[in-house]
Amino acid sequence: MRGWAEHSMGSGGAMARGPPPYYLLLLAQENLEFRLPEIKSLLSLCGGQFSSQQEICINSPFWILNIPSEEMARGLMKRTVCAKSIFELWGQGKSAEELYTSLKNYPMEKMVPYLQSNSTYKIHIHAFNKTLTQEEKIKRIDALEFLPFEGKVNLKNPEHIFWILEDYGMDPNNIPEEPLDLYFGRWIADGQRELIESYSVKRRHFIGNTSMDACLSFIMANHGRVKANDVVFDPFVGTGGLLISSARFGAYVCGTDIDYNTVHGLGKASRKNQKWRGPDENIRANLRQYGLEKYYLDALVSDASKPIWRKEMLFDAIITDPPYGIREATRRTGSQKEILKATERGTENHISISSNYHLSDIFFDLLNSAAEYLVMGGRLVYWLPVYKPEYTEEIIPRHPCLKLISNCEQMLSSHTSRRLITMEKVKEFEDNDQYSHLLDYQSLLYKGHNAFREKYFSGVTKRIAKEEKDN
Repeated sequence: MRGWAEHSMGSGGAMARGPPPYYLLLLAQENLEFRLPEIKSLLSLCGGQFSSQQEICINSPFWILNIPSEEMARGLMKRTVCAKSIFELWGQGKSAEELYTSLKNYPMEKMVPYLQSNSTYKIHIHAFNKTLTQEEKIKRIDALEFLPFEGKVNLKNPEHIFWILEDYGMDPNNIPEEPLDLYFGRWIADGQRELIESYSVKRRHFIGNTSMDACLSFIMANHGRVKANDVVFDPFVGTGGLLISSARFGAYVCGTDIDYNTVHGLGKASRKNQKWRGPDENIRANLRQYGLEKYYLDALVSDASKPIWRKEMLFDAIITDPPYGIREATRRTGSQKEILKATERGTENHISISSNYHLSDIFFDLLNSAAEYLVMGGRLVYWLPVYKPEYTEEIIPRHPCLKLISNCEQMLSSHTSRRLITMEKVKEFEDNDQYSHLLDYQSLLYKGHNAFREKYFSGVTKRIAKEEKDN
């Protein structure tokens, strides 16, 4: 038997396997902290739950999962941007001999449908952290001659694709002679990694200073368990980048923003060598660019600190990236002084003046809004900026109606980062919930981050001063 060998890269851990079905998940080696929450969220969206009989190594590209059905495995791969491929695991071992023994113990009745004489197949070789020669690849394929393949090899369009996967650890400076783990499996499906390139911000019609990276946008939609026919809301919509990822998964999307020019696509452009925004630079045009305009409900000019919705559970998910005061200002309309003046005049209060909107107020208003307007089981997904020397888990804003699901870090600088927070509504909102979280001791802890902008730039200033001194 001789198939076709292909090299690429991959790492993992062995486990004692019981009865199938087990699936081997091959993950991309980026956004490592976001992978486990994404896979857990998508499995629950598909009607299952995360289950593994091995301790998951968060940094490893190989995870062995117990998934109830191939249909659920395919459903997972239709959404994930963190995983490359999934395989039905037929065998695994710490050595070639262990792998072959494992394959010989795999139930023959599960193999036979894919080894028929009227079928076609090919075999890939995937080695992580090591380059194999063509001779080594062919040797590994020939060693599988004990498997009862009866079909014909077809390199271009096979019915079935089988993979040999080898893990040589994660240290490129200390690559072992022999693999740490070996796997053999039947390819089931690939993930949605191509979305990262096809939805790249570089080719998008309408962008701003803080437009979200395409990969992170899809990760946020997956953490929020967005599905077809959901209604998804972004209260800091900006140029609508987060709406696009949710619309791609079939959700109807809407948003608000305090910036009139951004909502209406007016004013100065964010692109280099372009002074003013063009007629096709607006949120609707962004969704139209990807054939998603039918999912666009609207974007309103509105202040996130002032509720505009009727008191009802309206949204299946709230997915947002609030301003941190770095590239975009933290603003809300009016000031206490202006409000008092307007009240004295007895006129209708329409204030265009903006005042500072403290980070702690932004996030507590956001949680309060999510608690009130999310459906039960709906999710809030948002970015929380933190000053690392002062960070503890206790500073994460809480609300009695919301349960913390995941908390993932993305580095911004040596002393700052932002954390992707996912929360789920577990309790119906009542009037006395509106301010109850403000009485909690934890609500005071994040207020120290109101000076996040100053702390962020203090680090930049110190670094520049050090570089100048060194020079």
